Amino acid sequence: MSVDTAGLAAPEVKLETHAERLRFLLVEDNPVDVELLERALRRAEFDFTYAVVQTPEDFTRELLATHPHVVLADYNLPHWKGMEALEILQREGLDIPLILVTGALGDMTAVDCIKQGATDYVLKGALTRLPIVIRRALQEKSLRDQRQRAEEDLARKVEELARSNRDLEQFAYVASHDLQEPLRMVAAYTQLLAERYRGKLDENADKYIGYAVEGALRMQTLILDLLAFSRVGRAESGRKNGDCNGALKIAMANLQTAIGESGAVITYDELPSVAVDQSQLVQLFQNLLGNAIKFRAAEAPAIRVSAEKQDSSWLFSVADNGIGISSQYQDKVFVIFQRLHTREEYAGNGVGLAICKKIAEYHEGRIWVESEPGCGPTFHFTLPVRPDEQADA
Repeated sequence: MSVDTAGLAAPEVKLETHAERLRFLLVEDNPVDVELLERALRRAEFDFTYAVVQTPEDFTRELLATHPHVVLADYNLPHWKGMEALEILQREGLDIPLILVTGALGDMTAVDCIKQGATDYVLKGALTRLPIVIRRALQEKSLRDQRQRAEEDLARKVEELARSNRDLEQFAYVASHDLQEPLRMVAAYTQLLAERYRGKLDENADKYIGYAVEGALRMQTLILDLLAFSRVGRAESGRKNGDCNGALKIAMANLQTAIGESGAVITYDELPSVAVDQSQLVQLFQNLLGNAIKFRAAEAPAIRVSAEKQDSSWLFSVADNGIGISSQYQDKVFVIFQRLHTREEYAGNGVGLAICKKIAEYHEGRIWVESEPGCGPTFHFTLPVRPDEQADA
C-alpha cells in the first residue's frame, strides 16, 4: 500500500498500458465521494496513487509537484469550480486530461465544458463508467504525445536537411568559384601549347594536346554551370515585381545568335509581372528557350510562351515543336547533370533545366513537362503573383 499527500490509501494494481503507477489529482471536498472514487478505481484494477485538494492554491502546488496523469474534478465546490482547474492547467501549459465528476450536469453545460477543454464528464451516480472514460482519455493523451513527438522529429529532420542543403550549396559555390582561376591557367596554357607546337611534334602529341584543351574548356563550362546553379536563391534582394515581358525580351536578345542560326520563331502573349527577381526570370526563360532551340527537330523551332492566372500563382507554358521527351524521362530531365543524349549529339552539361526547377521551387512553385517522343514538349511552371495582386484578390 502507498499513501498520498492527503493521507489516503491507494491500491497497487497494475494498468497494462502504463509502465509507471498512475497519479490522480482529485478536486473534491466530500470525503464520501473521495472514497467512492477510490473504490471505482480499485475495482478497475488501476495501479495508482492520488491526492485530494480543495482550493486553487493547493491544486496548483500539487499539480506542479506531482504532475498527475489525470485530474478528476467535482464541478461545484464551496469556493471554486472544477472548470477553474482547467484554466490553471492551460495557464501552466500542461496537457493533462481533466474529467469532471459531478452529481448533476445538464447536457448544455456538459457540452460547453467539453468545448472549453474538459476531456469528459461522469456522473457520481454512474461511476462504473469512470474507468472507461479514464482509459480513453489516457489513450488520446498517448496519441497526442506520439503525434507531437513525430512532428518534432519531422521538424528536426527538415531543419537538418535544410542545413545540409545550405552546406552543400555553400560548398558548391566556394568550390566552383575557387576552381575557376587555376582552371583558367590550365586552359590558357594548353591552348598556348596547341597554337605554338601544332605540327611541330608528332601526331600523338597534337592529339593529346587537343584532348587537354577540350577537357579544360569542358571543365570551365561545367564549373560555370555549377556556379550558376548554386547561386539561385543565395543573394536575392527581396522578391521584386519581375516583368516577364521584359525578362523574355532580354532572354531572346541573349540567344540572338542561336535564334538566327536555327531560324527559330518565338511568339508570346502579354505576360504578367510576378513576385520574382528579374534576373532569375531572365535565366528561367533563357534556359527554356535555349533548350527548345537545342533539341529541335528537322524544321525550324516554333516556340510559344503563354500564361494564365490561377488562385495565388501564374501558370506559364513554353511549348515547342522539338524532338519531344519520352514519359519515362520527364522527371529525369530536371535532375542536375542528367543527360538523355551524348555530347556528340547535343552539347551541354544537363544543368539548364535543373536551374529552372530550382528557381520555381525556391519561389514555392513547380515545373513539369508534357510530351511524347516525336511531338514537341510543353514545359509548365508556376510562379507567385505579386503581393498587391493577392491583396486585390
